[in-house]
Amino acid sequence: MDYHLSPSWKLSTEHAASSYGIPVLVNCQTGEAFGPGDIVKAYPSHGFAPAADVVRRLAKTAHHDEEGARLISRFLAQRQEGPPV
Repeated sequence: MDYHLSPSWKLSTEHAASSYGIPVLVNCQTGEAFGPGDIVKAYPSHGFAPAADVVRRLAKTAHHDEEGARLISRFLAQRQEGPPV
């Protein structure tokens, strides 16, 4: 399933980088896929940030159907925060 968070970004379980139904964040223009810990620059005006933070930010801007909310949760659940360093 592909779920668009914005015209430029989507979560996908159909991309080759996804496995076992776990979504990846995909840049719609380049097709490049990212896991939650990968560092990305979502837009030229944004700084670099972990993909999980990008998804959290994009998810705040729209109403999501049940399947979209499920994909967002599954993507974010992959990111386990470790103890402070």
